Amino acid sequence: MMAKDDLIEIGTIVSAHGIKGEVKVYTDSDFPERFEKPGKRLLQRPNQTKLDWVTIKRGYYLPGKKLYVVRFEEITDRNQAEELKKSKLFVEKRDRPQLEENEYHVDDLIGLAVIDQETRGKIGQIVDIYPAGNDLLVVDLETEFLAQHFPDKSPEKSQVLIPFVTDIVPVVDLPEGELEVTLPPGLLAL
Repeated sequence: MMAKDDLIEIGTIVSAHGIKGEVKVYTDSDFPERFEKPGKRLLQRPNQTKLDWVTIKRGYYLPGKKLYVVRFEEITDRNQAEELKKSKLFVEKRDRPQLEENEYHVDDLIGLAVIDQETRGKIGQIVDIYPAGNDLLVVDLETEFLAQHFPDKSPEKSQVLIPFVTDIVPVVDLPEGELEVTLPPGLLAL
């Protein structure tokens, strides 16, 4: 069985579509070809740990819905498609698309330390990324950083959003497990 660390979740099946076994998939991926190109994907049904291989026959995007309609070779009717509701789709990490310079896979950024480029002090750690006009890094602030810079703030308010743009995040060092930030005044005001 393949280890979950070797996989990337790319979407969740939300419902059946039509009567021929197609499903609607909410995507967690920035790569539409994962739902449009034929090929093998891994499927995990709800409340199961076992993964099954499925083969995408075809797929297309539903404009305005953030959903894809996908047809699997193994699913031939609506009843089978209904059984897949809430199932997760995965690809192997080794099948990740190659990126251009200064582009990163989200799962490579999660967990990176956030370092103040000027002081070299650790600000926090990336725990999530929110897609927006420019992606926003969700950073859990270090307790020491929070106490030093915001002594009156509650530790529960320890997350901040940092725009993932070159002017603010000039260095991403994946081998070192960190990225450096140059923060404009007031950006971390909680």
